[in-house]
Amino acid sequence: MKFIIAFLIVMLFIMIGEWVSSLTHAYIPSVFVTAVLFMIGFWTIVPKNVVETASFGSNFSAICLGLTLVNLGTLMSLKELLQQWRAVCIALLGIVGTLTLTLTIGTWIFNWHTVVAAVPPLTGGLVAALLMTTGLKAQGINYLVALPVSMFVFHSLVGYPLTSWLLKKEGKRLVNEFNSLPASQKNSVAKLSNDDLQSKHFFHLPQQYRTSSFILVKVALVALLSNLVATAIHPFININVNVICLVFGVIAHQLGFLESHALNKAGVYDWLIYGLLAYIFSQLSITTPRQMGTIVVQIIVLIALGLLGMFIASSLLAKPFKMTWQMAYACSLTCLFGFPTDYILTSEVSREMAHNKEEENYLLAHMMPKMLVGGFATVSIASIIIASIFLKLL
Repeated sequence: MKFIIAFLIVMLFIMIGEWVSSLTHAYIPSVFVTAVLFMIGFWTIVPKNVVETASFGSNFSAICLGLTLVNLGTLMSLKELLQQWRAVCIALLGIVGTLTLTLTIGTWIFNWHTVVAAVPPLTGGLVAALLMTTGLKAQGINYLVALPVSMFVFHSLVGYPLTSWLLKKEGKRLVNEFNSLPASQKNSVAKLSNDDLQSKHFFHLPQQYRTSSFILVKVALVALLSNLVATAIHPFININVNVICLVFGVIAHQLGFLESHALNKAGVYDWLIYGLLAYIFSQLSITTPRQMGTIVVQIIVLIALGLLGMFIASSLLAKPFKMTWQMAYACSLTCLFGFPTDYILTSEVSREMAHNKEEENYLLAHMMPKMLVGGFATVSIASIIIASIFLKLL
């Protein structure tokens, strides 16, 4: 019975987040609400291992991550992916703005170890937080062990609604832009929703054989190939396996091996996303109210400095990189959380801002690639580099 109770708690928190987001038209993101519920729950009556008990542990999250990233590759073309170099530059230079203010003004206010321990999670999300926590323990700096994860918790609570607000501003502009397009261009956007009707198929099988299990086998094969390639090239070039999963998903879709929205057609996409989110929020279980209380001032000041530096860099670079400042700042903010939060926030906002499927497709086509690529550049690549460097500076 405990397994069902744990599963019920996890899904209840996610459901409440979705309902609040819907009621507020995405002004309060679902992931923000769910994160708060998990944090309060862990601090009160919810068992620390509730996510693992609900069968959403590390093994399941690893499967979720690989499959969902391959699936994301089916939503864009290789040409589209390569065109997002501007988003990569904006996201990385936004991190430079954050590092500039926190390592100058921040070190005037707080001691060096405090800033060095807190900044990587601010520019790289959960991965950097876990790396810094492990490094602090190894070096015996135990009084700062709670700081990286606490920083991850707090900046997520700020980053989710801020990013959602920025995307809504951009979404409103794009809706107006779409409605001013000539009818011929609107019709070309409408065809996106019928993409699979025109797509080529690698396997010419009758419909009755193209079952959910068949789709999952193909997605799993691409994810497995991605991991094998990442392992093979690791001695020569260190490319994060998540990036390879995305690229291989794009290639498999272009070749006709995978259909668009593969996991959605298999009927398991929401299940995998929920499992991945649950595992991410389970990391909040290692924080306590007492830990938060002792370091809350340090965290708030460093977050303010970091976001200000990111805003300055994004605003200055937006026009040269042909973006609005809202879109540029949202790309930079992906370093706070990465995938799948960037995907969920963008999907949520696009769905709420659009009045029909054509408008939603237009918003997704203009915002999703930038957010995904920005998140991969920061969380999957830059965060690991920054955390590795900062560990040596402790």
